[in-house]
Amino acid sequence: MAIITISRELAALGDETANELAKTLGCRLVDKNSLENLMQSYGETDHRNIKYDEKKPSFLASLTRNRDDYLHYLKTAIFSEAGKSSCIIIGRGASVILKKVPGVFSVFLTAPMDIRIERVKNYFHCDERRARQIIEQSDKDREAFHRYYFDSQWKDTSNYHLALNTGHLHPEVCAEIVKYLEDRIINRDAEEQNIIRIRELSLEQTIKHCILYEKEIPIHFLEINVSKDQIILYGVTSAPALTEAALASARDSAGAGFNVVSEIQVVHDYSMVP
Repeated sequence: MAIITISRELAALGDETANELAKTLGCRLVDKNSLENLMQSYGETDHRNIKYDEKKPSFLASLTRNRDDYLHYLKTAIFSEAGKSSCIIIGRGASVILKKVPGVFSVFLTAPMDIRIERVKNYFHCDERRARQIIEQSDKDREAFHRYYFDSQWKDTSNYHLALNTGHLHPEVCAEIVKYLEDRIINRDAEEQNIIRIRELSLEQTIKHCILYEKEIPIHFLEINVSKDQIILYGVTSAPALTEAALASARDSAGAGFNVVSEIQVVHDYSMVP
């Protein structure tokens, strides 16, 4: 199983290239709508999606838990889709979220500004000045989204396996190039490791969801690490009983065959500073 992520500038033919690639490879395409529908099924709302989707949250929004909730649901949805079968995921920080997962091939699509402007003018039926404003705002939002949530430089091509200039390459050509390289870089061993690691990451999100969203156990800064048959919980809480409750939830979520360990720090009378 192989996963391809596509990051793209506005008007760099991201959707067109992704669709051609899906046809070429015969695999699923996971786009914004697919992820949003899945996130909503977990409890996320349209209001939050609009506020945080590929944007840096406002100062006030960044102080609320909604921001963390959005990232939790986003990761859960991406891991869920990646675990089903080979697929292509467009945007939403998937290239960073899946960066250390074997069997993932990341692509960045760019195009010269003058070509992007012409495409935006035709799409939005606007003049050059307005087209440039739309592009600059989109670039600013996507750069801020990656920097804020992932401490990553969105346009730094060293973060990707491949960068393509769609100002000079047709989407069909881009799809053929990606397929050619993906076939040679992602081997069977990487695909097998991909399946294992995606399952581990999905289980991490499942456990976190159970503890924080279903049981509502107050474990602050909760992080889960699943590796093979061991699960480690990290975080801070105010009482040993809460740690035990979190461990019990993790065991229930994981099922038999896992050794669940706590590295949760107990700080009596701990409370979050607003």
